[in-house]
Amino acid sequence: MTAQEQRIAIIGRNGAGKSSLIQMITGLTPPSAGRILLDGIDPSTDRRAALSLVGVLFQNPDHQIIFPTVEEELGFGLRQQGGAPDDIKAAIDNILSQFGLCDWLKRPIAQLSHGQKQLLCLLSVLLMKPKLLVLDEPFSGLDMAMRLRLQAILAQLPQMIIHITHDTDSISHYDRVLWLRGGRIKMDGNPQQVLPTFHAAMQTEASDAFLDQPA
Repeated sequence: MTAQEQRIAIIGRNGAGKSSLIQMITGLTPPSAGRILLDGIDPSTDRRAALSLVGVLFQNPDHQIIFPTVEEELGFGLRQQGGAPDDIKAAIDNILSQFGLCDWLKRPIAQLSHGQKQLLCLLSVLLMKPKLLVLDEPFSGLDMAMRLRLQAILAQLPQMIIHITHDTDSISHYDRVLWLRGGRIKMDGNPQQVLPTFHAAMQTEASDAFLDQPA
């Protein structure tokens, strides 16, 4: 299977294989069969190249952030890529200015809200200029204002995006939707093809589960 569309969503119930797919795309876990190639690169065997190819925004920013200040966190990926200190500082200043966040530079991350941390993680990823951005439930726990802000930023990005989500409303305009079930692709098509069938299946499974409850 190949994927070239700009906006791809992956849906499915818990345990369908979505998290495992993220780990394989990012090279954290090699596939048990077959290969995953990003621009001809196997991310599980060439981790350095993978850093420039794919960036990930996880559901919980506290599982992604490792430094105490905004400046240190933003510079980490660039240091991993071998960037010169002056170039790293200029890049950090530029992206904070671009998003109107210059006052964040020296701020302790402990002072940021959940949504602000999520935005920080996104900026950290964007600084590394990946060709592919993988989103794992990025809007979970955000208030409406921050959610809308992140959605607006993501909508304007030139990168290819693979978005793993339970929120089907947020992906109704995407180019392609993959429905995973039991580690396999149940259905593959555009949102107008996949989402109605998915919703109907979820309604049926919910009804069946309710009927199975003891009286």
